[in-house]
Amino acid sequence: MMKKPLVFAEQAFTAIALLLHTGGPLNVILTGGYSQGDKQIAEPDFGLTRNLYLLTYLVVFCLLTIRWRKVLYVLQRDRYIWAILALVLLSFFWSEIPGRTLSRSVSFTGSTLLGVYFATRYTLKQQLQLLGWTFGLVVGLSLIYALLLPKYGIMGGVHAGAWRGIYTHKNNFGKMMTLSSVVFTLLLMSGQKQKLWFSLGLGLSVMLLLLSTSKGALVNVMAMWAAIAVCRLLRLQYHLLVISLGSIAVAAGVASLWLVDNLESIVVDVLGKDLTLTGRTDLWITVLEMIQQRPWLGYGYQAFWDGLNGPSAVVWRAEAWQVPDAHNGFLDLLLQLGIVGMLVFLIGYFANVVSSIIRLRNTSSSELIWPVPFLIFMILSNLPETSLMRANDIFWVLYVAIALSRLMPSRDDSQDLDLNDSQSFDQTPDFLRQPLSAR
Repeated sequence: MMKKPLVFAEQAFTAIALLLHTGGPLNVILTGGYSQGDKQIAEPDFGLTRNLYLLTYLVVFCLLTIRWRKVLYVLQRDRYIWAILALVLLSFFWSEIPGRTLSRSVSFTGSTLLGVYFATRYTLKQQLQLLGWTFGLVVGLSLIYALLLPKYGIMGGVHAGAWRGIYTHKNNFGKMMTLSSVVFTLLLMSGQKQKLWFSLGLGLSVMLLLLSTSKGALVNVMAMWAAIAVCRLLRLQYHLLVISLGSIAVAAGVASLWLVDNLESIVVDVLGKDLTLTGRTDLWITVLEMIQQRPWLGYGYQAFWDGLNGPSAVVWRAEAWQVPDAHNGFLDLLLQLGIVGMLVFLIGYFANVVSSIIRLRNTSSSELIWPVPFLIFMILSNLPETSLMRANDIFWVLYVAIALSRLMPSRDDSQDLDLNDSQSFDQTPDFLRQPLSAR
């Protein structure tokens, strides 16, 4: 009986830790409701958020220590996550801003450990259920902020009227609602009993996405739903699969030709952008010139963008634009860790994609669809913005969890996350209970 409150407390901690890594709900309050285009009086103090992250990492470290056998098992089988982590930590030695690289590397390590914990503690089905809890909190709190605290929940400035929920910018809110829509869609497909709640979560997520006015998020959620549909086709018999994929390839080719022919009207009239994507293409050219100066190892993790005090000063002066990042996750990765870091990430990424598709093909479980749309979303969301390999960020936590979940021994993914069944969380395989000398 004593285990039940502890199980609930651990699940609640996990959901809150994931919520914190989405970027809400404190930062928008700590900025005083600042919106892009407003006059900022003073630099906000995010000390409280940093302390909460540190507390999260401490708890996660303790929980991983308790289950050290699983962690050791994963450490022995994975290469790419640990190679990236090692590269991030070692970049201190060639960083343009060593102090920042050191502090951000600690945060990046903590985020990685949270992903390790999520993968080793919960099955994919339980991960999806906990993400449902997390995004349920995001949706509920965002409604409260927008309706009761509109200074924080609705943007002013250049994006006046756009909803941002518990986040500092509407684009981040749009990305979270894209993820939320995908999670609730997959939960609806899972055949669980709480379909009414999942339907409500999906409906509210789509509504809030539209209220964010983020055109990119709208395009991404449609792409994710298309990816889910394709994933279901992958389970067809071989001859039907070939016909279906051939038809999709032909349709995609026709759609691509149409997009190329109508690119200007789509970008300008539909997405409301200019052909430079609001100055991004000019920015990317300047950033590529900076990458060429230090191509192999980059400028160090999180050590390029420091206003006029760092290497970013060249970009700021050339573009007359005080950008916080390259507005492209892959260019920012090249800036930080160079070609070496990019290659390590991409090799690991494609290994995860292939493994996820193979597992998807061999099982009928809906939760095994989850990795594929998420991995696609990682690419799409990092084309116009930067959310790749960032410390204290939900995308990196979920990427690590997905990468390591495929390496865990076969577990019962059909097991629902049941608050009243503490035994459902004690799924350590027998061979991991044995002493190392016996294996």
